[in-house]
Amino acid sequence: MLKQGKVLPGSDVTLAGSGVAIAVKAGAPKPDISTPEALKQTLLKAKSIAYSEPSAGGASGVYFAKLLERMGIAEEMKSKTKYPPAGGFSAELLLTGEADLAVQQKPELLHVPGVEIVGFLPGDLNMVTEFAAAIMTGSKNAETGKALIGSLRSPQAAAVFRSKGLDPR
Repeated sequence: MLKQGKVLPGSDVTLAGSGVAIAVKAGAPKPDISTPEALKQTLLKAKSIAYSEPSAGGASGVYFAKLLERMGIAEEMKSKTKYPPAGGFSAELLLTGEADLAVQQKPELLHVPGVEIVGFLPGDLNMVTEFAAAIMTGSKNAETGKALIGSLRSPQAAAVFRSKGLDPR
């Protein structure tokens, strides 16, 4: 949008990032996902996993389905895969016992009480979604927009982002 002249130069900022993580039911053993090979073995050993239905278009579900293919285990994981209801949280399936592992962006996993984050997908297997803000060219409220962006970059906002599972930038 900046290249197209739709955003005021210098007004664009990245506010926070959200990585793809794995969770288990609170109190369950936390499996090893520290390396790509450890993650692969953990997924293959799991009785069941939950992630967003890729056809629903959620970023983490689309990405994770492609990652399973990239890892060469998509076929083996099909029978173990459970999808939450449309718009639902994969971690909810941990609480019902339908899944041993839940994969979704960290804020979505944290939204479900009774689960614990194991960690992010390891190394270059992780995908981070960036959240940004900018002032549009021709905005009638550019100064108000700048104030809002300034507020969203404050230490107080960073603390709120962190508490919700986002990584402030």
